[in-house]
Amino acid sequence: MKPTVTGWLGALALCGATAMPALLHAQAQPTAPAPATSVAAPASATSAPTPALAPIPFAPANASAPHVPSAPDAWGGPRTGNEPTLSDRVVDYRIDAALDAAKHAVSGKEQLTWRNRSDREVRSIYVHLYLNAFQNEGSTFFTEREILTAHSGSRGAAKLEKGQWGWIDLKQVIQNGTALKWTFVHPDGGPKTDRTVARIDLAQPVPAGGTLTLDIDFLSQLPRVVERTGWWGDFNMVAQWFPKIGVLELPGERGATQVRWNVHEFHFNSEFYADFGRFDVTMTVPSDYTVGAVGEQQGAAVTANGKTTYHYVQGDVHDFAWVAAKGYKVLDSSWQGPGSPKVAVRVLYPPEYAASAQPVLKASTDSLTYFSDTLGAYPYRTLTAVVPPYNASEAGGMEYPTFFTAEGYKEVTPGTVTQYAIDFVTIHEFGHGYFYGLLASNEFEEPMLDEGLNEYWDQRMLRERGQGLDLTNSLLRRAGFAPSISGFALERMDAGLKQPYDPLGENAWDRLSSGSYGTVYSRTATAMHDLEERLGKDVTERAFREYYKRWHFRHPSAADLRATLIEVSGDAKNVNEVFDQYVYGTAHIDDRVANIDSDEVLPPAGSTVANGKHTDGDSTAQDKQIDKQREDWKKAHPNAKPGTGPFPWRSTVSVVREGAPVPQTLRVTFADGSHQELRWNDDRRWARFEFTGPAKVVSAELDPQRKIYLDANKLNDSRTVEPNGAASRRWSADFAAFVQAFYSLLVSL
Repeated sequence: MKPTVTGWLGALALCGATAMPALLHAQAQPTAPAPATSVAAPASATSAPTPALAPIPFAPANASAPHVPSAPDAWGGPRTGNEPTLSDRVVDYRIDAALDAAKHAVSGKEQLTWRNRSDREVRSIYVHLYLNAFQNEGSTFFTEREILTAHSGSRGAAKLEKGQWGWIDLKQVIQNGTALKWTFVHPDGGPKTDRTVARIDLAQPVPAGGTLTLDIDFLSQLPRVVERTGWWGDFNMVAQWFPKIGVLELPGERGATQVRWNVHEFHFNSEFYADFGRFDVTMTVPSDYTVGAVGEQQGAAVTANGKTTYHYVQGDVHDFAWVAAKGYKVLDSSWQGPGSPKVAVRVLYPPEYAASAQPVLKASTDSLTYFSDTLGAYPYRTLTAVVPPYNASEAGGMEYPTFFTAEGYKEVTPGTVTQYAIDFVTIHEFGHGYFYGLLASNEFEEPMLDEGLNEYWDQRMLRERGQGLDLTNSLLRRAGFAPSISGFALERMDAGLKQPYDPLGENAWDRLSSGSYGTVYSRTATAMHDLEERLGKDVTERAFREYYKRWHFRHPSAADLRATLIEVSGDAKNVNEVFDQYVYGTAHIDDRVANIDSDEVLPPAGSTVANGKHTDGDSTAQDKQIDKQREDWKKAHPNAKPGTGPFPWRSTVSVVREGAPVPQTLRVTFADGSHQELRWNDDRRWARFEFTGPAKVVSAELDPQRKIYLDANKLNDSRTVEPNGAASRRWSADFAAFVQAFYSLLVSL
């Protein structure tokens, strides 16, 4: 999802396997759904009777990033590319859906098939009913929104009126001909009025290794677009719309020490987490509506009686969303890269945002190339981007596997803020296809692994393109006014570095505010930027490529990321420092140059010893001698700079740490124009460096190459003997550019 409106984008009115068998990409026509039933495991898996066990517990309500890496065989072990399917498919959804366009309601018949991966019997399952977050203000979503946005802004803050609420009703759940009962539960201790998680008690338990099939009838009422999903006019973004089973985690997976259900309530800031599987979905809509969806369309659409039915199938994904909109246009293209199938790329857009279609298409294909080259080959055959219409921007900037929503602008001019905005949001939402989609991180408990790492990789791509944020519009650019700021400098400004309230590895809902949650994007990007500076660009890229290779189609944790970075880089010290300070802690960095002191090393005054006899010092005579030496030296060096002379200078530079230690470079410049660099790489709270030479120190600067973006205050990194704002102006330019942007936006309104 795109950053919240508290982030920098909002401030600008925005908010690998290289070869795979062809079988992996084949999409066979589905057969008719079989009757729902539970299937026992093979005899070898159930040869011993299952002892009576306590109910399977929930993942803790305060669960966050684990410290212990997952077991090597977690989620079935690494995927080699030689398996019959890309992922270890746990679920299968077959859904027949029909849109009532007038009511913005979807009636559905779902056949859910689920495999019990555990070694114990399952008597109840849990399903997410996400749309119930928008049923009334008693949901976890709305009660948290009231608190988290009280002192900071956020997306998802729209007020719903009569006729605009949304919900999902379970009509019936059948197992092998038996109607089942369900109960609303609250795994995170949310309000009793929340109905986003339901427990379904089974008529026949699912044995260890066995499978369960349920037939579910449901009705989904879309809300007016409020966050990620909903309707506006004739636009329907159908997301979080079907009953979706939670994840049964096993010991050794993401910090689990026992079998547990990971099925959190729908929190205000959180997103999603689900098992990989296969989706086979038909959607019936009015014939004058355009449809786009996750996956690949199967055959031609079928039209009868003013209705058209579309059929989409996609394997090895963990979610399904679709859009149905009247009057939408289509822009088609294709892309192919090494190790990937040919990808059909489609942009769906409303007429008012026709100018956005081509930029979204180009940013999408560019992203396919960059992410495939740097992380791993894109494995799917489709990619669909949707531009929401005017007044439905809350549906923009959202991601699903092979499918995402972007931003819309009436004018997109190269070299302006709109060009950067549409590029960034498109790249960001595509990038989720890797960090949320293929790596399938738990966004409830570890949002940094998706939002944060994705933000970092997006900025790397923009950096490779040489594209910064141009803080201007077309009119001002023609007038020659075009300040710019780099993407990582922009992230640093919004990272909350001076006083971080929550660790990056904290879950999505245990946050001081939505503003604090928003720093997950920018502070993670900044932390990874600085770690890259320590490890090196090539080493970091190799490590992330290995992380993707090892964990795609599984569900890694922050501890798994840390272990991979250490293994590939061989630099446990620097990796652990960044993770301990930022992922698991709330440290801040603020190193500063405290003082510069310089004195000439003159002949010592006082008594001297010559031939064994003490002679009283003649200070007057000595002063005259010193003055003469200076005059003679000036005559011999008429163009000498102040701070040089016939006597050496002894200078002392004092530096202070106000926060966590970080490897620093100190550059000291002398009066004769020469300079010296040295490293400060220890845990001392302060350090003093002494220099003796022909010229005194006139300035000192920490981090002269601008590598440490985590430093909360860059303005105190430098100090000069004489007033000179050059060094501080380097860093304050970021702020100045942002102020200039404010005036640019005023002019453009």
